[in-house]
Amino acid sequence: MLKVQRRLAAQIMKCGINRVKFDSSRMDDIKEAITKRDVKSLISSGAISKGRGLNASRFWARLRKEQKSYNKQKGHGSRKGKRTARLNSKRTWINKIRLQRRYLKSLRDSNAIATHSYHELYMKSKGGFFRSLRHLKLYLNERGLVKDEKR
Repeated sequence: MLKVQRRLAAQIMKCGINRVKFDSSRMDDIKEAITKRDVKSLISSGAISKGRGLNASRFWARLRKEQKSYNKQKGHGSRKGKRTARLNSKRTWINKIRLQRRYLKSLRDSNAIATHSYHELYMKSKGGFFRSLRHLKLYLNERGLVKDEKR
């Protein structure tokens, strides 16, 4: 019943047939409408209207976002992609090399290491030999390259 009218109204209003709503008080007028023009006039008069679409609620998305701002729900199970997707490998390299170079420069300026050994260490760090600043310090202590015992 009213299948044709519902289909025509959906075409005119550019929506699905389930969103087409009929005014129950004007059902007789709607039953008589058999052409697109008739249905169009009923739409303009308000006998046929477009219902509200069922959209996905943003409530849970907002809740998750708020939780993540408190560093919750960020464990290994919630992550997608590699570690490099979250931590830019270039940025981590820049931070690591700057730290190592700053440390080497401070050692050189305080005459804790010789200039030639500074250059060797600088080139090693540039080549990615040292994993971290701690590795660099360990290397210096093992080789006995640091003159000052505080460092």
